[in-house]
Amino acid sequence: MNFRGNVPAKIDSQGRLKIPSDHKAILDDIYGSGNLYITSVKGDSIVVYPLKEWQVIEAKLRDTPASPAKRRFQRNTAYWGKLATIDSQDRVLLPAQVRTDVGVDDGTEVAVIGKGTYLELWDREKLKADINNDPVTDDDMTALGINM
Repeated sequence: MNFRGNVPAKIDSQGRLKIPSDHKAILDDIYGSGNLYITSVKGDSIVVYPLKEWQVIEAKLRDTPASPAKRRFQRNTAYWGKLATIDSQDRVLLPAQVRTDVGVDDGTEVAVIGKGTYLELWDREKLKADINNDPVTDDDMTALGINM
């Protein structure tokens, strides 16, 4: 089971996201925990990792030699990052700094995108604009070896 697709949601007045039921079932079944790491890499979207998946990334980084890319990634994900826990109503508080910088807050409609082992949250309107400005091309499809 992987996180897949787009589930529309809204950020509530306290800055919380209700984890969509399909995604919550995966968290329960595969990860057995509501422990999450919430961060951003570029400040354009929020990424929500089950803590076990984030720990895999941390282990990989420990084995990666020092480089500018490693420094930037660690700096950015630490700046926006915070441990979080899903509450009894399946909500998670998104860190204030990342909400502010990404531009999602009270009442913002977000797209909760399943990305396999993690979730990505986008302001719905920003995502639509990004998709329109950077569409998948025929060359992309060829490079990926996908026929549709």
